[in-house]
Amino acid sequence: MLIPVKWLKEYVNIDGIDTKELADRLTMSGSHVDSIEEIDKGVNNVVVGKIEKIVSHPNADKLVITTIDVGEEKLQIVTGATNINEGDYVPVALVGAKLPNGMKIKKSKLRGEPSFGMLCSAEELGIDEGLIIKELKNGIYILDKEYPLGQDIKEVMGLNSVVIDFEITPNRPDCLSIVGMARETAATLNRDLECPQIKIENEVDQIDQYVNGIEVKDEELCPRYYARVVKDIDVKPSPLWLRRKLAEAGVRPINNIVDITNYVMIELGQPLHAFDLENIKGKKVTVRRATGSEKIETLDDVERELNDSMLVIADNEKPIAVAGVMGGANSEVSEETKTILIESANFNGRSVRLTSRALGLRTDASSRYEKGLDSNLANEACNRVCQLIEEIGAGTVVAGNIDIYKSVAKEKVIDLRPFRVNNMLDIDLAADQMMETLNRLGLESKVNGENIEVTVPTFRQDVEQEADLIEEIGRIYGFDKIPPVPLVGTLTKGEKSTARRIEDNITDILVGLGLNEITTYSFVSPKVYDKVNLPKGSLKRQYVEIMNPLGEDFSVMRTTLVPNMLEVLTRNYKYDVDRAWAFEIGNIFRPTSVPVKSLPYENKTLCIGMYGKVDYFDIKGIVDSMLKRLGITNQEYLREENYVTFHPGRTANITKNNHVLGTIGEVHPDVLENYGMKERIYIAELDLEIIGILSNLERKYKELPKYPAISRDIALVLDKDILVKDIEKIIWDNGNKLVEGIELFDIYTGDQIPEGKKSVAYSITYRSLDKTLTDEEIAKVHDPIVKALKENLNAELRA
Repeated sequence: MLIPVKWLKEYVNIDGIDTKELADRLTMSGSHVDSIEEIDKGVNNVVVGKIEKIVSHPNADKLVITTIDVGEEKLQIVTGATNINEGDYVPVALVGAKLPNGMKIKKSKLRGEPSFGMLCSAEELGIDEGLIIKELKNGIYILDKEYPLGQDIKEVMGLNSVVIDFEITPNRPDCLSIVGMARETAATLNRDLECPQIKIENEVDQIDQYVNGIEVKDEELCPRYYARVVKDIDVKPSPLWLRRKLAEAGVRPINNIVDITNYVMIELGQPLHAFDLENIKGKKVTVRRATGSEKIETLDDVERELNDSMLVIADNEKPIAVAGVMGGANSEVSEETKTILIESANFNGRSVRLTSRALGLRTDASSRYEKGLDSNLANEACNRVCQLIEEIGAGTVVAGNIDIYKSVAKEKVIDLRPFRVNNMLDIDLAADQMMETLNRLGLESKVNGENIEVTVPTFRQDVEQEADLIEEIGRIYGFDKIPPVPLVGTLTKGEKSTARRIEDNITDILVGLGLNEITTYSFVSPKVYDKVNLPKGSLKRQYVEIMNPLGEDFSVMRTTLVPNMLEVLTRNYKYDVDRAWAFEIGNIFRPTSVPVKSLPYENKTLCIGMYGKVDYFDIKGIVDSMLKRLGITNQEYLREENYVTFHPGRTANITKNNHVLGTIGEVHPDVLENYGMKERIYIAELDLEIIGILSNLERKYKELPKYPAISRDIALVLDKDILVKDIEKIIWDNGNKLVEGIELFDIYTGDQIPEGKKSVAYSITYRSLDKTLTDEEIAKVHDPIVKALKENLNAELRA
């Protein structure tokens, strides 16, 4: 926010304080200064002069000889300017003057005639071209009225001003104005604040003679719409003082009507817009949402497509402005305009922000609205515009107004405890001093028993509780004055939670097994649930939608990590990576109710994905190794045929003590086709919260076995649909505590194996902790195992 110091002085007395000190003190009270800029760009020894006489040059057709009165003397100056007339007041560079372009003015002769100075153009004075009205762009700069002759041109044209650039935080939209920063300055310096006095001297007719009504169809997006009418408009360039102030504040002057609306926006912080009333069809204004087919050509001469989420200002036929962003070219003020409707409205900040982003159009108005403005400011700003139009003679104000304002913003009342202020800030302030500070900030305070009752005006939307008031007192008192005090308390040793340590262990284990960790977005497209073939009624389709998504591809919260893993693996495959092993630890989000009314439940999940010369047993081995390292053993793998993302015959649920740890298996060929994948992919998705419950990170150690182990191989022929886990359970159950390990090393179907059968081969390791086992002792365990397999599974030993 650019704040010209001269303009600031109109509302608060800062005499005796130089700009650097002012900037420093405001920074210490919370108003961060980005930079300080001197408007004077090197103009020196240039004064106001009056052209008394112009005669032709005797030796040059394109030159004239002027007599210029600069107060103490009259100078002869030769010039080639064609836009000057006798009686004009102009900037005169005297002999010895220096100009911003580096030029030094000397006494000279032009075609035989002496010249004692130079008449200056705006460019030669260092004024930016974009801030000059078109009539003054070419030729000598003609001053707008009579000024004391010989006066320094920097004072006349404001070239000796200083501008402070403040960084305004989003929670302080009230400071996006001269008056707002004047209030901060007055509070910081303990000076009086003098706000502009608004008074309209003459009003004629009634507004209902010119406007057939204003209708607000969406009060949520437009809490207040205030309007007035001004007739007999005379559109022309603004006075020099107005153009100068706008230029210093970084706004390009356009014409007197538009300039005044911009002036008031900068002064009070309320955006305004002036419509040419003759171009409003039906003389009625409607505030509504746009339809999907509507378009509008905005003031920047760009045709823009609207949608039904955008609020517009419309007449009886079409939109005439995008609410809070920019007006339409079809109702702009022009030189032919005779009657205007002044809009001073309050629009929903979020709606303006989304509209501005969707249209790719950010303006001074939208940047203010999107931060949230005080709706009680609308009438004051509109009346200020009418006052200024009347003062510069640009129109006649019509009596009355139209004010659509049903939900009036009300002041908040907060109790402040003085002892709490002193305890939190570690200072010793009396309650009277606290009230004085708050009152200087516009926070009306009075004693209420032992507390201070503070009435918070509606323009301070950031003040919501006692702590905010304490901060206000602290920053005006001066945080630099608060003595530094060491923290007092008991230091505790920090450590990671059990859940975090389990995550770290999992990461270490999987990286050690050769997998790469990945991280993907929590936001996904709803289309991913179609790509993984989830049925319409699946619980995983009950997702949380984002209110303000970046786009459809990031519009819902993920309920599973599988689509993200498939995206990563297939992307690697398309980049000719022939093998990829990856894992991700991340949250999935499950709504607590449908429709969603509260924050979703976040569930920590692990997803492992693999392709490239791997099969089901590779990923199962990784999962088993990880679970074993976490202290989880004897988990079961139960066939899963209803999870349609996976192959029905090659997928299992991992269970332990009636807990489902997750799902593991091969991805369904149809899903692979959806992702354009031609290799098999194996995925495991596990619930880390359940794994955390079952994990046991404690480790107990025992001495190495003293006695040797003995292995026996066994090959069985049994029915093809018998599960490996059933075979292994029988072996363990009949091992009589001598079975130390079971290793499956072969599964075979084909020649020499009957149809519907398979051959399964195991190596069983036997060991005793007390002695060396003999063949007879091993046989006493091994034979019952074989017998149990025959009886329970109808297995036959393969020769």
